[in-house]
Amino acid sequence: MQFELRYQTIEPKRQTYQNIIERFGDEPATRYQEATLDIEPRENFHYRPTWTPDHELYDAGYSALKLTDPYAFADPRQFYYTPYVTNRAALHDEFGKTLAYLENRGLLAKLPGGWAKVLSEVVVPLRHYEAGAQLVSVAGSRFAYGTSLSQCASFAAFDRIGNAQMLSRAGIAAGGGTAEVLKGAKQTWMTADHLQPLRRLVEEIMVVDDWAEGLLAIDAVDRVLYPAVYSGLDDRALLGGAGAYSLFAQYLTTWFADQRKWLDALIKCWRVDPDHGDDNVAVLDRIEELWGARAAEAVGALTEVVDGAVGAEVPE
Repeated sequence: MQFELRYQTIEPKRQTYQNIIERFGDEPATRYQEATLDIEPRENFHYRPTWTPDHELYDAGYSALKLTDPYAFADPRQFYYTPYVTNRAALHDEFGKTLAYLENRGLLAKLPGGWAKVLSEVVVPLRHYEAGAQLVSVAGSRFAYGTSLSQCASFAAFDRIGNAQMLSRAGIAAGGGTAEVLKGAKQTWMTADHLQPLRRLVEEIMVVDDWAEGLLAIDAVDRVLYPAVYSGLDDRALLGGAGAYSLFAQYLTTWFADQRKWLDALIKCWRVDPDHGDDNVAVLDRIEELWGARAAEAVGALTEVVDGAVGAEVPE
């Protein structure tokens, strides 16, 4: 007796979930879309928050910046949990390899005097800045309206802890493997004159009621701080005998470029929203005017120390 195997193709009745079909039609959807769109609850809440009874648990009213459709914004990186974790695991794995190279040769511990001062008195204490920025991002992940936005803030919060760990590990490597350098960095953050404007600014941002304003205020600091302390010192480090600093700092520079992708897309989305665009533009301009000037002042206090330690110009 002979048997013949036959293949039968069963066409699906629909290509994706109904909420995505209603948006884009019955076409195959990306995993990002299926893991993101319309995930956040919108109705059937059991109670209002006792500490803000005028709001629902999930409510667009937690920020003055609004979108007609919260899912009009999409993360250009297409990050949901799996690709985010995979990407960041690779980044930190590469950082670990670079740090091991620097540690095995004692390169961070052998930085020229000026660069050692920059690392210990400016850069490593910024782990506390990252911790403050992490709390601001957590507020965004809780109060942002729409999963496409709240998950970006959640990932940014995890990133900030990762950045703080990078700075901590670099400080330990520079200190010859002892964690005492981190105690000194904390004391520097708490008391050093050049860090107090930034510390005060971060603490004030942490208590801003509007989660979006908090995120944008921290971003205003990032846009000054990261170029000044990381990417902006690259040439000076390479030509000033501090190549180890350049190797370490490149990872923070890479992260900042990635962070800008979703924030720039979100700001653009706020500005062009069909119903709220004009109001959003006014709010965005106010935020930039208020926090941008303070960010420049706070970071300026750091750059004075950096310039005094390693020079303001690139060595010939």
